[in-house]
Amino acid sequence: MRRLALYLAGAALGSGAWLHAAAPAPARHAVGALTLTLDPASQTLLHLSPVAEPAFDFAPGDRARERSGDGYAHVGDLHLRLRVGGGAWRDFASSRHRVPVRALPASGAVLAHADMTATMGDGFPLTVERAWLRDRGAPVLRFTLVNRGSQPVEIGALGMPMVFDNIITDRSLEEAHAKASFVDPYIGNDAGYLQVTRLNGKGPALLVLPDGRTPLEQYRILHDAAKAPAGDIFTDRTKRQQTFEGFYDWMVASRAMDDKGQPWNPATGFTLAPGERRSIGVRLVAAPSIRAIEATLQAERRPVAIGLPGYVVPTDSPADLFVRAGQKVRGVAVTPADALSLTRVAGPKGWNHWRVTGTGWGRARVAITYADGSVQSVHYYVTGPLDRVSADLGRFATTRQWFDDAADPFHRAPSILTYDRDANRIVTQDQRVWIAGMSDEGGAGAWVAAAVKQLDHPDAGEIAKLERMIDETVLGKLQVADGGVRKSLFYYDPKAFPAYYDKGIDWSTWASWDRKQADDLGRSYNYPHVAVAHWVLYRLARHHAGLVARHDWRFYLDHAYRTTIAMMRDAPHYAQFGQMEGEVFLEILADLKREGLTPQAAEVEKLMKARADHWRTLAYPFGSEMAWDSTGQPEVYAWMQYFGHRREAAVTREVILGYDPTVPHWGYNGNARRYWDFLYGGKVKRIERQLHHYGSALNAVPLFDAYRRDPADLHLLRVAYGGFMGGITNVDRDGFASAAFHSEPDMMRWDAYSGDYGMGYFGHAYAAASYLVNDPTFGWLGFGGTVTTSGDAIEIVPHDGARTRLFVAPAGQWITLAAGRIARARWMPARRRIELTLDPATAATPVAHLSVEAPAGGAPDVADRGTAERGFTAVPLTSAATTVVLSLR
Repeated sequence: MRRLALYLAGAALGSGAWLHAAAPAPARHAVGALTLTLDPASQTLLHLSPVAEPAFDFAPGDRARERSGDGYAHVGDLHLRLRVGGGAWRDFASSRHRVPVRALPASGAVLAHADMTATMGDGFPLTVERAWLRDRGAPVLRFTLVNRGSQPVEIGALGMPMVFDNIITDRSLEEAHAKASFVDPYIGNDAGYLQVTRLNGKGPALLVLPDGRTPLEQYRILHDAAKAPAGDIFTDRTKRQQTFEGFYDWMVASRAMDDKGQPWNPATGFTLAPGERRSIGVRLVAAPSIRAIEATLQAERRPVAIGLPGYVVPTDSPADLFVRAGQKVRGVAVTPADALSLTRVAGPKGWNHWRVTGTGWGRARVAITYADGSVQSVHYYVTGPLDRVSADLGRFATTRQWFDDAADPFHRAPSILTYDRDANRIVTQDQRVWIAGMSDEGGAGAWVAAAVKQLDHPDAGEIAKLERMIDETVLGKLQVADGGVRKSLFYYDPKAFPAYYDKGIDWSTWASWDRKQADDLGRSYNYPHVAVAHWVLYRLARHHAGLVARHDWRFYLDHAYRTTIAMMRDAPHYAQFGQMEGEVFLEILADLKREGLTPQAAEVEKLMKARADHWRTLAYPFGSEMAWDSTGQPEVYAWMQYFGHRREAAVTREVILGYDPTVPHWGYNGNARRYWDFLYGGKVKRIERQLHHYGSALNAVPLFDAYRRDPADLHLLRVAYGGFMGGITNVDRDGFASAAFHSEPDMMRWDAYSGDYGMGYFGHAYAAASYLVNDPTFGWLGFGGTVTTSGDAIEIVPHDGARTRLFVAPAGQWITLAAGRIARARWMPARRRIELTLDPATAATPVAHLSVEAPAGGAPDVADRGTAERGFTAVPLTSAATTVVLSLR
């Protein structure tokens, strides 16, 4: 009677109110390194905190009151799509309409136990019991499904909501970094897991591991209940927006979801015969730090896969896959079969080792079957040699994206505009006017990619077109005389152009700027794009012969300088934040100094120091136009290092690691978090986790720098290389570069707009390098190059695409070429020297311009030949290869 009275009281108060109106106080359970608190009425997770830091909560516990009642999912809920006897599929969700669960006896290792069948919904044909357990020092959530009926029940989809506090809404940046976490999945089937990392990058991190046979087959968004498709009840009522990515389902089965995209893993289901039962669940484990995640997985006896240098494999640069598991490997299969070849080779003790060679193109899955029949999926992407990818991109951008319509009313010709791959045409108009207006990220991306491509792969014909674009369209149109940059050349003015605009487009939104809005100079993020184009042409004119024809190097460096100053003058509000491609301002400053332009250099340095001094006053100086962003951190890091603020640089580095993971999956490995820019630069406009949006490659830049300063921290290099290579997967076989990959199961494909991809290609081209590493576990490794050993020498042949930068980690030497290319390098530890072999001379590059630094400390090596010139060592090249010996002197 008491239970009935509580239920009726709740009904009188309103749906779901019983959860808090009459329920007893929640009980806390300390289990190992974690403390969990369960809702006393629903037995779902309320709080999950580290024992050592009880004020922090991985769950959204501080929003418990606003997220109570019907329609709000929690850890401990369940989603099922099933059918009985081959009938119609029916959906059931424990959070849809809350009714009391029936508490069952709990003692010993059982923290809480309940029959939750009633809250699954009317007509539910199974019984579900849920238990929270203490198991080997960790909390375990376990569901047991039992078919007590007389007919088989087919389970076509089964999801466990994974609800952790990634909500930034109504939080300042300081509050978000202190309280919020991001979740990254390893969609690895039976070896899958989630890692929940704090925004500040500090430990502990939370690992959500399978309990028993609980594959992570698919990771699926819970749609916003207010916007979900009709009939969808696998939802959550928390509003999805820029400040909230959404919660996800851990999908154990997904065959009945009818997804159109090609899934990461084969979609499965299962059938429970009368009387049959199945248990699934997750285990919650604390890793001391983000860097300790793989060690924690090993301690938990989980299979661990480590791909080196990563999971993007150019066909000319094989990779290595190391797997450690507690049981023998029964078989390995690749899908598609012709995508990759795996060759078993000797590995370190306790590790399986395969050489992975790309033989196809695109996505590939390696399925490792263990002795007990469990399957681990490792996800790869195969692409062409990086120099060929770069050539394809440059050719596509300067031909199929080349816009040269002299009659264009918006004076965008000649230029390189956004491209629609579905329609295979240039986008000349879009509701979001900047996409067709050459500015903002969504409109500038195409020509920024084409420009920065020339940095490492100059092509005279492409450069001639870029010079035309700068002279005839950028200067005087996009960029005003004193350096300011407009927000868009395209705008919406039906009175001026009544016949131009597509009537099928909704022009009534805020994004359809009029001319006054488009002409505004106040958006600082537009300035680095123009500065990049000027700076690249300066570099080409200064370090090469005959490639740049219209102006000399002084012209382009001066315009790069003017653009930098104009950003601080005309767009001071957003200039207080870090800018995407902001490293270009450091390069401009360095080149002003090299050229002896002291007053200009002093002005730039003064302005940038004021920004850095402001950032030092902030705990987390990573703001932007958005409430939270992964855009500004790279430039903030760069200036903090430049001005000697090591502590602030370290904070920035760790924050990046909080949203930029390493997992055995090409799409998530090195994927700096972004989930809203399809709204602003994509063809399909929606909030969605974007795979390899431009943030991946941009955030690789500071992590590469941090690794060169601390070569013992291989984690930095692995994450950086994942983002660096992830940012090349966007480029298809013809050279079209997509804004990002749609990760949701209903699409699982690249967006059709080129959009803002160019910012990421800036990061890729700027950071392109090879790394020679001697790891204590895995031995000699080449990140970006193939490594061989012979006698007392270790040789690396670069395949990074640029072949202009090399870090020899054991020597701590960072070798860069402003002109010339590295054919190979030999490191001889016993003699403590590096033999650098350079390509023969070309008409455009008769002299190599070499620089050597020692970022981790100590003295840089000295070349045995060449002359000093503007901070470089100038080495004349000949018709044959040239060898330069670098050693301490």
